[in-house]
Amino acid sequence: NFATPGVPRTPDGKPNLSAPAPRTADGKPDLSGVWVHETTTVAEFKRLFGPIVDAEIATSVPGMEIDTVHKYAVSILADFKLNEQPLTAAGAEAWKRKMSQADPSRVCAEPPPFPMAGLLSEPIKIVQAPRVTIVLYEAGNMFRQIFADGRALPKEVNFPAYLGYSAGRWERDVFVVETAGFNDRVQMDIFGHAHSEDLRITERFTRTDFGHMDMEVTFTDPKMFTKPITIKIPHTLLADADIFESFCENERDRVHLENAEPKPQQQPQPCAVSAA
Repeated sequence: NFATPGVPRTPDGKPNLSAPAPRTADGKPDLSGVWVHETTTVAEFKRLFGPIVDAEIATSVPGMEIDTVHKYAVSILADFKLNEQPLTAAGAEAWKRKMSQADPSRVCAEPPPFPMAGLLSEPIKIVQAPRVTIVLYEAGNMFRQIFADGRALPKEVNFPAYLGYSAGRWERDVFVVETAGFNDRVQMDIFGHAHSEDLRITERFTRTDFGHMDMEVTFTDPKMFTKPITIKIPHTLLADADIFESFCENERDRVHLENAEPKPQQQPQPCAVSAA
């Protein structure tokens, strides 16, 4: 029941999402706020992915139903037919390998990868400051730092990370973020598309008015993709909402998943620790 201060409102007290975008003291659009991506309908999911969707609907957790997820969380290549995916030979082999190793009992074993963490059922929160912008993900309780103090991406990263290393700059009213320095330990989407440590991601954030933001994301990884992949994801502001902490302490699915069917033996996965 908390009304966020500074939010323009219509006569009935609701947030006026079509009001002008707020700006910072230096005149740049302020991206700060809690944002949720557009969703994909069940009908569209069925058109794209067929019977896989029926299985997802049957096992949906309340609050995490399939129609609260974006199609690009399932596959960043959702705009391509399966037999026309722009994968290199190495990319196709890595995808097949990750699909064959998929183990649903490893729920909560690894953080959701970027950008999938921002395309699931949970919103994100952006906190913009003059020299750094923070993106907080409810999914996985994760955060990213986007340095906007004039630094460039390092030529070499000695400790590749799950979320990479990000540097941002303004091109007029568009916040452009380049991210590199990824490890290759996690898949990019639910389908299991892989990436190499050469992955480079460019994001373009445009706040079009108070309640709407366009996000364009381009993935470049010559080892895995035959060309850069660009996706566009409109976002809507949750003006009077916030993100919640998300810890996997009360997870009760694993035991049922482990008992559901036999799986090939896998070597134990050690915890990965990054240190800066």
